[in-house]
Amino acid sequence: MTSNRVTIREVAAQAGVSVATVSKVLNDRHGVAASTMQRVREAIEELGYESSLVARSLRNHRTNVVGVLVWAIEPYSAELLKGVARGLKGTGYELVVYSTGAEAGGRVGWERRYLSRLSGTLIDGAVLVTPTVSTEGIGSPVVAVDPHSGGDGGWTVAADNHRGARLAVEYLLGLGHRRIAFLGRPPRDLESSRQREAGYRGALEDAGVPFDPRLLRNAGYEDNESLEAARTLLALPRRPTAIFAANDVTAIATMEAALTLGMRVPDDLSVIGFDNIPEATMVEPALTTIEQPLQLMGQRAVETLLDVLAGREPTEARLMLPTRLVVRGSCAAPPADPSRVVGLTAPEEDAAAPAP
Repeated sequence: MTSNRVTIREVAAQAGVSVATVSKVLNDRHGVAASTMQRVREAIEELGYESSLVARSLRNHRTNVVGVLVWAIEPYSAELLKGVARGLKGTGYELVVYSTGAEAGGRVGWERRYLSRLSGTLIDGAVLVTPTVSTEGIGSPVVAVDPHSGGDGGWTVAADNHRGARLAVEYLLGLGHRRIAFLGRPPRDLESSRQREAGYRGALEDAGVPFDPRLLRNAGYEDNESLEAARTLLALPRRPTAIFAANDVTAIATMEAALTLGMRVPDDLSVIGFDNIPEATMVEPALTTIEQPLQLMGQRAVETLLDVLAGREPTEARLMLPTRLVVRGSCAAPPADPSRVVGLTAPEEDAAAPAP
């Protein structure tokens, strides 16, 4: 196969100069007459020449490219990417986005494997989104968004997940709900997963509502896993009257599961999410959720990375941004007649369980 890439030799031929002269112009070196420099630049523009990132890194030990590594391009990461792009505007850096596209079975450690492919020759540093392992010892400058809970001392950007989860549960408690389920997301070694579960449990405890382990479920990574987890909760003999989902995608899947079971949101079931992605306003009813400033998180992450690459000490090594409750239409008081939603009978093992 032949390449359509314009070479430095073609630029030299077009400009009528040597390859060495073109190299001097590309690297802003002295010793080239102004008229010759202009001719070379015109040839570069006309031919559309772009230097190879690999060649640039070998020559300058820099590519002026930063990477964003994500497990998958989905609503959460898409919002972060918007913020990263905004943070790079006018900096002279370019952006490459790398998504694994792999199956969930190979998820743990993905960032180390793919960062080793890109570092040094393609990117100068990276923003890692929801890394599954500690970033310690990775080598290249990295900033983790929604970091691993190992506490390795690296640069991180996160939202106040604990406070956000408490806000969600306190809001449901204030509406009168006592049987509140939590659909969490793995892995639990993500700081956000741990903090959201802790916030859920803490809000229940403060309200004197006993924790029921049957109301804590793992929603998995894929949409079908979220649907199945929601259906499992809604099939309990004593169903929850409200579900707090650890992200909006899972919350929307929960609303879909309720609909297929003939339940109405919020009349029969209240649902609250976490993230405030654009899709939260597109469902009916619109989703009440906890907002974390995703675009600002992406922007702050890449700004921190650029500080590190420039040899500057970031203002905050571990940046935490606030979360807030966004009330829409998916939550209401529990149904006046719980028996219409909560089963009248329960199997023996369920009947013995303490009722909130």
